[in-house]
Amino acid sequence: MAETFTLYKLIILYMLNKVDFPLTTSQISEFVLDKGYTSYFRLQEALSDLTQSDLIRPETTHNRTLYHLTENGAETILYFSNKISPAIRKDIDDFLKEKQYDLKEEAAVKSDYYLNTNREYEVRCQIEENGSSLIDLKLTVPTEKEAEAIVSHWNTKSQEIYTLLLSNLL
Repeated sequence: MAETFTLYKLIILYMLNKVDFPLTTSQISEFVLDKGYTSYFRLQEALSDLTQSDLIRPETTHNRTLYHLTENGAETILYFSNKISPAIRKDIDDFLKEKQYDLKEEAAVKSDYYLNTNREYEVRCQIEENGSSLIDLKLTVPTEKEAEAIVSHWNTKSQEIYTLLLSNLL
């Protein structure tokens, strides 16, 4: 049982090591759960254990969590990737290759909000590419409901808004 749980953690580390951007909980879950490797709850335990062991670093916003591989995590997977069967490594590689553009795009679009000192909600919407900011937009709205709506819509409308801004400003 402990060996199986270790495999789940190694799968997560291997996935994060194979990409040059963070992965969301849902992206990791999509692979692990669709392949039937474990349950959602065991996956959450593995993510928590990896975080507590400083092998991954979570970046949490109101609407999602992104996971980054730490230096310790990179060293760990370097030594133990051979504990993952070639078939599972191939499944991971195929998944990442097939979905790379979608995975990267999803990780590049970020949004979050917080209550500022004026008791209004400040919403921050971003698009990043190759570690650089393409857009970093802050909006202030009076209610949390409006802030949540903007955060929710940013994920689906960010490219459209970015294109609109460029075409109107250039």
